[in-house]
Amino acid sequence: MDDQGIAYWKATTGLIRNVLIVWFIVSYGFGIILGPALNSFSLAGYPLGFWFAQQGSIYCFVAMIFIYAKLMGNIDKKFDVHED
Repeated sequence: MDDQGIAYWKATTGLIRNVLIVWFIVSYGFGIILGPALNSFSLAGYPLGFWFAQQGSIYCFVAMIFIYAKLMGNIDKKFDVHED
């Protein structure tokens, strides 16, 4: 693998690492660890910790899919491995 391939792989794995960190923070952090503290706030009549555990994480995950696809497309274009 040449230097360009190694740089592409590092950029790709870095993006995946960052997406997984956000996934962990939103699902486990906000829904479970910080849930009791967030429950002192409410959103649409529901405690915020409960909302993140039930609905907020789903919204974040769907948004992360689109963000990942856009950023991965940018990485592909940068390294000239994109599809036309």
